[in-house]
Amino acid sequence: MKAKPILIAVIVALVSFSGYSQSTTKKERKVKTALQLSVEDHNPSAINLLKKVVNINSGTMNFQGVKEVGQLFVEEYKALGFEAQFVEGSDWNRAGHLIAVHEGKKTGPRILLIGHLDTVFEPESPFQEYTMENDSIIRAPGVVDMKGGDVIILEAMRALKDAGALKDMSIEIIYTGDEEKSGSPLELSKKALIEAAKRCDIAIGFENGDSNPHTAVVSRRGSTSWQLTVTGNSAHSSQVFSEEIGSGAIYEASRILYQFHEQLKDEEFLTFNPGVILGGTAVDHDAAKDGGSAFGKTNVVAQKAIVRGDLRAVSLDQLNRSQAIMQEIVNKSLPGTYATLEFGNSGYPPLSPSEGNRQLLEIFSQVSMDLGQGPVTAVSPINAGAADISFTAGHVKMAIDGLGLSGGNDHTPEEYGNLNWLPRSTLRAALFIYRLSNMNLE
Repeated sequence: MKAKPILIAVIVALVSFSGYSQSTTKKERKVKTALQLSVEDHNPSAINLLKKVVNINSGTMNFQGVKEVGQLFVEEYKALGFEAQFVEGSDWNRAGHLIAVHEGKKTGPRILLIGHLDTVFEPESPFQEYTMENDSIIRAPGVVDMKGGDVIILEAMRALKDAGALKDMSIEIIYTGDEEKSGSPLELSKKALIEAAKRCDIAIGFENGDSNPHTAVVSRRGSTSWQLTVTGNSAHSSQVFSEEIGSGAIYEASRILYQFHEQLKDEEFLTFNPGVILGGTAVDHDAAKDGGSAFGKTNVVAQKAIVRGDLRAVSLDQLNRSQAIMQEIVNKSLPGTYATLEFGNSGYPPLSPSEGNRQLLEIFSQVSMDLGQGPVTAVSPINAGAADISFTAGHVKMAIDGLGLSGGNDHTPEEYGNLNWLPRSTLRAALFIYRLSNMNLE
């Protein structure tokens, strides 16, 4: 008996979003048929386009390659009626971004679609061109992270144009050129993306859909760096723990790291990882290379220790609480030692779970089921790394990510995409965007 009120509440919540009712209308059935025909007709050329762009090296620091891929997509979007351009990125020490805008003819949600042009594979990587294992599996640098998603966005726009639905939509598209290795300063690198988010109501990211195309991302953990610096009194090891000398820098660093572990390890979705540690009588730290050298002797109390790591949190509240706990631990120094803790000023903010994001997932899942592709469930934030869509948090009403090409092994020479899912994901994205464009978010 207790389940009935909950069931009624769920039904009311679902029908309050016009995206769910569209599938029963004659107009949508007509649009859906036109989308299907367009996606099917253009799928061979979409595959050829994907093969072409993965064969162009666009490692983040290969500015020429990133610009070449970006300009290719600029021309494609111009042909669809978008105002499209490649924005130079020298101010943030990267290649730049693609920006494409389509102004609709009616009121409705303004939708931001997000991709990125760069990959982790620089020109010196041996992984440069695609190979086919069979008719459907393509192994290629950046094929799912995320040139497959870039093609899906483009082809979804083409299908909506062919169906006569694009003319009514207000769409902004940004393909960043430095998602894999953000430019500096970060406020300039992500400025175009954040400004677009402020103008839009809904953000959709097309990062790879993982090997399971029946999942999507409604929450991503943010990522920031931290550095622990500890100093102690250098002396003969026979004097360690004495009142005059104290415990030394390495003991203090160890105490702090152990307490980080003990006090924060049970915090849900939080991770904090010390990735590099240097300690001894003398320490030479190279921040640019995240490494360095240390010198010490077994019979000398360590004078300095440096630890660098990252911190990933699912919300700003969790981030702030965790940082406060870490700082409190650092403040309780062992005798004869002094420690400081610095957190990075730049990093990826968290995309916190929200009701709006969950509602987007429900609509997307319904679209998937209406197309016979099955339901879609949320990826756990613990398995969702940082991505550009996180910079839309707090600016848009709703956000979802992971709608790109199904595949796996990204960031490795074994990266692959499933071409069977290219037309399916394109059709699903097109119908999803169509339904969203008819929603009333007031």
